[in-house]
Amino acid sequence: MAFADISRRSFLAGAGSTVAASLAGMPLIHAGTAQGQVAAGVLRRKIPGSDVSIPAIGLGSWITFNVGVDPVLLKNCTDVMAAFFAGGGEMIDSSPMYGSSQATIGHGLKTLGIHRDQVFATDKVWTSDENGGDDQIAETARRWGISKFDLLQVHNMRDWEDQLPVLQAKKAAGELGYVGVTTSHGRRHELLSVIMQREPLDFVQVTYNPLDREVENRILPIAQERGMAVIINRPFRGGHLTKALRGVPVPEFSSELGAQSWAQLILKYIVSHPAVTCAIPATTRVDHVRENLAAAMPGKVEKDAVLPTPDMRHAIAAAIGDAL
Repeated sequence: MAFADISRRSFLAGAGSTVAASLAGMPLIHAGTAQGQVAAGVLRRKIPGSDVSIPAIGLGSWITFNVGVDPVLLKNCTDVMAAFFAGGGEMIDSSPMYGSSQATIGHGLKTLGIHRDQVFATDKVWTSDENGGDDQIAETARRWGISKFDLLQVHNMRDWEDQLPVLQAKKAAGELGYVGVTTSHGRRHELLSVIMQREPLDFVQVTYNPLDREVENRILPIAQERGMAVIINRPFRGGHLTKALRGVPVPEFSSELGAQSWAQLILKYIVSHPAVTCAIPATTRVDHVRENLAAAMPGKVEKDAVLPTPDMRHAIAAAIGDAL
């Protein structure tokens, strides 16, 4: 839940063996109840080291919410947010780097009358000014129209040695729920692993999907070992992956997972990894946000959302590799 309640997406041969091993001890839906699952609702995951849980599907805002003051586009983004919250979504992620996306989110929250405890507000610090973090955070809060964030992250580890202490101080003062760092596109994993082992982070944010799997080797295991939540960005490679699969029939076994599209298969693949807390696909379409949320919801018959077994994870990656 939100800050006020805190005290509350060709298969590389053999690449999935580490994940399969780690999945062996993870309760999957076909065998029982999913980790963090709330019956008849969207799959939830606990933030390690806390009693707080968040839905496993969130909402990104890179590119999609950078619409300026165009009233038609603002209304479209507000409609996407309305569908997201109506479907049980909570985490929205943005950054000062994302143009007008922060202001778009603020417009949507105000227009929809969303209560603060309905949103897990997630943003970033993106500055090389060692003294500029506080001012940037204040401006970000003004654009969102809120006073406190649940999670703030150092975007792409930019000036992380100066900015992480700013965030940690806010957390210690009770002005912030959680602290994290981010990277994307599979970049700078060596530095990220160093920071993860050195700093007391609550969250990390990385790119992960059935094709981009490098984080399985080191980043995700470190997160599990050190009790860090993991946010997944670019689950569809910025939309390029789902576009490339357009017109390709989903595998027959998709019905066993309750997946009706490649997007849902990819998201199920991602959130079935035991280290993953939340995936944040971005979209401009109401039907797509509903489709994404449905990937982590129970079907008409099942009590809980159905996640892939290790063998099915291999099959999903292989099917995507064969199709591309």
